[in-house]
Amino acid sequence: MKVLTIALVSAVVATTASLATPAAAQGTVMVGGMAMYPAKDIVDNAVNSKDHTTLVAAVKAAGLVETLKSKGPFTVFAPVNAAFAALPAGTVDMLLEPKNKAKLTGVLTYHVVSGSLDASALEAQIKAGGGKAMLKTVAGGQLTASMNGPRNIVLMDEAGNTAHISTYDVRQSNGVIHVIDHVLMPKM
Repeated sequence: MKVLTIALVSAVVATTASLATPAAAQGTVMVGGMAMYPAKDIVDNAVNSKDHTTLVAAVKAAGLVETLKSKGPFTVFAPVNAAFAALPAGTVDMLLEPKNKAKLTGVLTYHVVSGSLDASALEAQIKAGGGKAMLKTVAGGQLTASMNGPRNIVLMDEAGNTAHISTYDVRQSNGVIHVIDHVLMPKM
């Protein structure tokens, strides 16, 4: 009976400890109410985020699923659904039309930088650039990264629109995602 009691207490303690361990301590970050697992790729994690359903639909419509599932590495600045909703009325619907696939691809790849740039790497580039870092996007455009206070990186597109990173360093098997609050637009 004593052995059974010790075994039950050990099991309860182990279960309680695992439930109390935050996801970040286990190597995951919560995005859109779901854990993002570092062993999964960008697409496999993004499809689980309730905050990125518009982005996932756009990635599928643009035919970028296989690209973002590839080895990479990529740094993705991922706008949340509210960021897409804040665009002028009709913009998302227009971009999702098959005839506008090239424009949609341009907007999405404007949010992607080759390489895996975590927050520390971005901060180092900003510091080395005297307060600004120029990031060349996969679309061929540029984003300007700067700091607005400690650990508050702001991205500016070529039109002067800004986006703040709300969740940093969502590690993926093929790169890193930073969640942003606005859609950045390339020159069209």
